[in-house]
Amino acid sequence: MTKMTGAKAMVESLQKEDVKVIFGYPGGVLLPLYDELFDADIRHILVRHEQGAAHAADGYARATGRVGVCLATSGPGATNLVTGIANAYMDSIPIVAITGQVATHMIGNDAFQEADITGISTPITKHNYLVTDGQNLPKYVKEAFHLALSGRPGPVLIDIPTDVFKNEEDFHFPKKASLEGYKPTVKGHPLQIKKAAELIKNSERTVIFAGGGIITSNAHEELKRFAETINAPVTTTLMGKGAFPETHPLSLGMVGMHGTRYANYAVCDTDLLIAVGVRFDDRVTGKISDFAPDAKIIHIDIDPAEIGKTIRVDIPIVGNAKNILGELLEVLVKLNNKKWNDQIEKWKKEYPLAYEKKGIKPQFVIEQIYDACPDAIISTDVGQCQMWAAQYFKYTKPRTLITSGGLGTMGFGLPAAIGAKVGCPEKTVFDIAGDGGFMMNCQELATAVENDIPVKVAILNNGFLGMVRQWQELFYNKRYSHTCLKSKTDFVKLAKAFGAVGIRVTKANEVRSAIEEAMEVDETVVIDIKVEGEENVFPMVPPGASIRDMIG
Repeated sequence: MTKMTGAKAMVESLQKEDVKVIFGYPGGVLLPLYDELFDADIRHILVRHEQGAAHAADGYARATGRVGVCLATSGPGATNLVTGIANAYMDSIPIVAITGQVATHMIGNDAFQEADITGISTPITKHNYLVTDGQNLPKYVKEAFHLALSGRPGPVLIDIPTDVFKNEEDFHFPKKASLEGYKPTVKGHPLQIKKAAELIKNSERTVIFAGGGIITSNAHEELKRFAETINAPVTTTLMGKGAFPETHPLSLGMVGMHGTRYANYAVCDTDLLIAVGVRFDDRVTGKISDFAPDAKIIHIDIDPAEIGKTIRVDIPIVGNAKNILGELLEVLVKLNNKKWNDQIEKWKKEYPLAYEKKGIKPQFVIEQIYDACPDAIISTDVGQCQMWAAQYFKYTKPRTLITSGGLGTMGFGLPAAIGAKVGCPEKTVFDIAGDGGFMMNCQELATAVENDIPVKVAILNNGFLGMVRQWQELFYNKRYSHTCLKSKTDFVKLAKAFGAVGIRVTKANEVRSAIEEAMEVDETVVIDIKVEGEENVFPMVPPGASIRDMIG
């Protein structure tokens, strides 16, 4: 057995977990680890803010399906990761966050740059570790990666005191993680599968409601076969976009507050809702009592805690979506729901997504990006830009929409795009941002430029904190209290100051050529597009209303 320092053991353990890249920012207590990273066969990407590291690891994980890794020092470095960790937790994204800590004998003494990050992060991690004995470090790393990726994925944090990095211990990396009591159910119960199949056969107005669990479990092919077999329309959550091709005749697009009218109408009128890998978020359900009011509900999820948490369920099935859909396909026969599908088609023709084509509309910008690069990975910030990107870009493959769903984190888009591009260098990655959210982590342009990560950024610059302004317009008598940015920031000059390419667009006929120009160069590009200032995202379900009662 070989003796090595904790820092060396950490690097060896990460390499045994096949970690290719770490997004991080150094600090005093991490110096022993960074000294080992200097010669390691692991790419370290120096971000410009620790929040950017967490979001980049998150974007990497979403785009690749692998565990994203971020690294920060003790105290403020660790606490700067918190928003990114919470973001990953809400969306069930597998990341491992590594933090340095003050020496073990100083813990609890309010030492310089000390923060109880394990205590702080307990509510927003799947699990966390404070490593006080270096002998356990390889074991904890093995467990952390297993926990992050298995069952319902999520972030795991490992906090390591600086003396643990320096001390020498025997190195032994376990072949597999052994966690007593942790055995996620992955196969559906045969009796529940049988009950679900019978209900599906006897229903007339079935709707499949697919979420991020489809993407996590790589069940998109099974979902497509399942939908085509039972001939049922498919609607998705925001996190489920790409789980089912939105160019498919059975696609309803997104459901909920800013979903399509036809998706919301279908959910309200269905007699059977098959929910797969969803958690019935409030942005989806609207008024609970009016959500699928006449439907039987089958809920398939890896996490038993989600079943029945928000919505009553008639047939719960705990397990991996890929396995369960496969098991259902084995017992189902081809079904014909012509009358129901004819009604769906009628709604689609009567209530298409539409906007007034005047000036530079943000919806038009999204359509142009889609036309120019339909296979791109789209990262978004949060708010109106996010909803337009969800509505007007047609996602046909999983892991092509990288967006903050549950936490709604402004500033997510750019660092997440960097992570996605690192994970999928062969893909075009477009960050669709608002002028408000972009400013929250615009310093990561330096990360992109200096590490040769050529992401493209389209800023839908409306001069407002757009979604908050929209609510003020609709529900607060247009009293725009502190949502008008009145910004004099020149985003083109800002991009150039960081070494990126900057393009300004002020006319509708310049949009497509700017997108094509951005795609032609192998550099980070920021396109500042002056869109209509008070354009709203419609349809919209007002707060507390039924998803049937949309405005706009």
